Amino acid sequence: MHALKYPPEEYDAKGQLRLPFLFWLILLLQARTWLLLLMAGASRQQGSDLLALFYPDRQSFWLGLGLGVPAAAGLLLTGYRQRWPRLWQGWRYLLSASLLLSLLWQGAALWQGEQADSPLPVLLLLFDLLALTGLQRWQRLRDCFHPARQNI
Repeated sequence: MHALKYPPEEYDAKGQLRLPFLFWLILLLQARTWLLLLMAGASRQQGSDLLALFYPDRQSFWLGLGLGVPAAAGLLLTGYRQRWPRLWQGWRYLLSASLLLSLLWQGAALWQGEQADSPLPVLLLLFDLLALTGLQRWQRLRDCFHPARQNI
C-alpha cells in the first residue's frame, strides 16, 4: 500500500487532489478583464465609465480579453479534470504562457511610460509575476495537474 503524499482531507470524493485556493485566485487574476466586462455589463449606466477607467485604450482592453481566455476556459475546465486528463495536464503550460505574455505586455507598457501616474499597473505586474512563479514552482499545484504524481 502506498502512503499518500498529502493528507486525506486534501483529496475530493473522486480521489483527485483539491485545487488550492491560491490557484483560483491566479485564475481570477488572469481573467480580470473578463470579470471587469461582467461587472460593466451588470452596471448598465456606469459600464462604459468603468471600462474607460481601467482601459482608456480600447486596444488594451481587447488584448486583455485575449490574454484572459485561457484562464476563463480554465475556470470551466477544472470540472473536467478526470474526463480530459491530457488537456488538463497541458493547461498549466498554457496558463503560464498566457501569464508570460501578459508580463511582457505590461512590462513594455511600463517601459514606454504608459500609465506612469498610477501604481495599479506595477501592482498587477507583481501579482502576475507571483502567479507565474506559483504555477511553475509550487509542487502541490503541479501535482494537481499531474494525477499520476498525486499519490507518490
